[in-house]
Amino acid sequence: MTTAQTQQLDVQPTPLALLLLGREADPRSERGVECPGDLPAPSDPDLVARARAAKEKLGDKVFVLGHHYQRDEVIQFADVTGDSFKLARDAAARPEAEYIVFCGVHFMAESADILTSADQKVVLPDLAAGCSMADMATAEQVAECWDVLTEAGVAEQVVPVSYMNSSADIKAFTGRHGGTICTSSNAQRALEWAFEQGEPSTTKVLFLPDQHLGRNTAVRDMGMSLDDCVLYNPHKPNGGLTAQQLRDAKMILWRGHCSVHGRFSLESVADVRARIPGVNVLVHPECRHEVVSAADYVGSTEYIIKALEAAPAGSKWAIGTELNLVQRLANRFAPEGKEIVFLDRTVCFCSTMNRIDLPHLVWALESLADGKLVNRIEVDQETEKFAKLALERMLALP
Repeated sequence: MTTAQTQQLDVQPTPLALLLLGREADPRSERGVECPGDLPAPSDPDLVARARAAKEKLGDKVFVLGHHYQRDEVIQFADVTGDSFKLARDAAARPEAEYIVFCGVHFMAESADILTSADQKVVLPDLAAGCSMADMATAEQVAECWDVLTEAGVAEQVVPVSYMNSSADIKAFTGRHGGTICTSSNAQRALEWAFEQGEPSTTKVLFLPDQHLGRNTAVRDMGMSLDDCVLYNPHKPNGGLTAQQLRDAKMILWRGHCSVHGRFSLESVADVRARIPGVNVLVHPECRHEVVSAADYVGSTEYIIKALEAAPAGSKWAIGTELNLVQRLANRFAPEGKEIVFLDRTVCFCSTMNRIDLPHLVWALESLADGKLVNRIEVDQETEKFAKLALERMLALP
């Protein structure tokens, strides 16, 4: 992204953003996972041509998936774009593709491996492309949480609902304990299903790993109160909760969040309304509850795109989601006279998503074209079995 583009969105690059943009260097920062070969230099003027040539050589053997939050330099090579679940399903619908190159983060590639056939191989161009939210709930922590719920005498009343943005291990835990997966688009329906699995007055939901999506869905969309929700902190004894608090709660929220969407604040909303009279504030439900409450519209990534597609010419929008997508939408709809700005004044990329850059994509595609399988993401059979069960329960939701 150029300086002119960031100024167009009325944001100021932070030191971290400049580092991600390649305009600053930090010799102390981690380099990620070393590639077993020569990673092309970012300055290589032939990167685009090399990616195109490798992709053409592979032909139908490769299917490239690009998440909405990816850089433009990478998204141009995607066969399909979308959110994590849509992309995983798109991959499963292409059984002729031997290689699925997932330009996203680790949990997304895991989901693609779960849903695709055993003959298909999922590749993540940089194994260091993780998700801070997904990493906030480990299998060991969640198992300990279940022990706490058991000791409190409520485990039999609890149905786990896990956000798609979770590891395969957490999805498998959810499947083993009779729960389902949800996306930001169908979270309400997933929660309704969960509460239908037992007595309405006593059934509880353990929502993993994003507290904000769970809270916003329960309170904003389903009419619960904030008092119906308790926050389980895996870093405190018994999650920082008493047995009575667990018995009284309807929603047990895991203490996790998205590092991008969690940045937006009430001050961000007030500031943009003061600067742009008549602006529509549209945010993702991973934002904090107070931000969601102050916004005009709330919805998933696909909802945000469709809302802007349907918006009248001349309308003004402040979007609370990842900056790569906001910039892409601003450029796309500018010819229609729609003014689209980033909700916050400072640049905020998804730093782990941005690890998938053009050099890593070129390296992965050229390696595959040379017959070398690299960076394969493979979920073990036992984990896949129960994770797939949880995903199938979601797919069966009306």
